Amino acid sequence: MRPRTLDEFAGQRHLVGPEAVLRKAIRSDNLPSMLFWGPPGVGKTTLARLIALETGRHCIALSAIQSGVKEIRQCLEEAQQLQDAGESPPILFIDEIHRFHKGQQDALLGAVEKGIVILIGATTENPSFEVNNALLSRCQVYILEPLGKEDLLGMIQRVLKEDERISQLTIQIKEDDALLGISGGDGRKLYNTLELVTQDVQKGDVLILTDELVLAKVQSRISQFDKGGELHYDIISAFIKSIRGSDPNAAVYYLARMIQGGQDPLFIARRLIILAAEDIGLANPNALLLANAAFDTAHKIGWPEARIVLSEVTIYLACSPKSNAAYQAIEKAIQSVRKTGDQPVPLHLRNAATGLMKQIGYGKDYQYSHDYPGHFIPQDYLPESIRYAVFYQPAKNPAEEKYRQFLTDNWSGKYNY
Repeated sequence: MRPRTLDEFAGQRHLVGPEAVLRKAIRSDNLPSMLFWGPPGVGKTTLARLIALETGRHCIALSAIQSGVKEIRQCLEEAQQLQDAGESPPILFIDEIHRFHKGQQDALLGAVEKGIVILIGATTENPSFEVNNALLSRCQVYILEPLGKEDLLGMIQRVLKEDERISQLTIQIKEDDALLGISGGDGRKLYNTLELVTQDVQKGDVLILTDELVLAKVQSRISQFDKGGELHYDIISAFIKSIRGSDPNAAVYYLARMIQGGQDPLFIARRLIILAAEDIGLANPNALLLANAAFDTAHKIGWPEARIVLSEVTIYLACSPKSNAAYQAIEKAIQSVRKTGDQPVPLHLRNAATGLMKQIGYGKDYQYSHDYPGHFIPQDYLPESIRYAVFYQPAKNPAEEKYRQFLTDNWSGKYNY
């Protein structure tokens, strides 16, 4: 049932509709190298094949799971031979290109740059994270979306009319919610479900398709959480933002989505550690301790008991006061370093490891804090050019108000808190 023309292609009207950008590029045969980013079953491989068919170009296909640098070079040699024979640059289609490591991706750069091939890479992962910058900058990224209801219904009607086996059966669709829900916008999953539901039907039988029948055949809905696809990033993003927004109910819901989808408990625990430092920080330093303890516990016990630990910490973090002051402080400091470069460390703070260093002033006039009342003595610590720069600005919460008072009392007249 794979489409034979762009007009038969289901979905992605924003790319292949009558006046869409990719349709125009195909029509003019002015193709850039490109990356198709989208969840499984939305037509990435099919679209690559159709582009080759519509433009009359030779198509060389690789799977990143099964290929390495050797196979890449063989394909590039084949492409060069085709060009030497007077053919247009072929399409090199690489499925799951995100599985190539940096060295394998780098092996493509020269051929893409010189136009020996038109690269079409398919990925379920965000290319910004999984494709190196050099290759990414040479490709146009096209986002493929999950198939909508009308797209899926059109695919169902097409299979009922055109499939060699199913078109010979008498099938009445009374309800389609379960069929569409199980597919989750995945055309491949839709057809697999249809095949499963109709596999025992014989010619002459009448099959009335209901939600109850579909669910009974499939037994359970296929999880909507795809830990290898784009939805993975959507769910973890919603999880983090719900905790940051102090909504424990939403946070636990997205935690359940990840658990039900089979996500690694340590992945979730790692994200909780990051959040505890970035979004709660000094407003409640215990949050980081508890998140770290959750990681250790999840590592020891695994699923299913780890769900209880992760739920406890998720709720605790969601209900905790929030501060990103520590995160902001290090970001500001890094920006300062980038802007001002490697400023000289004040002499009195340098380590006088040799006699010569002492002679030229290393360590001179340094005041040892513990020799003074309250274990504090005001002296300059930052390089002269940024002497009174403030990177850490306490947030407005009970814990950090204490820090603000301490810093104001001790550094009055130097730092502005």
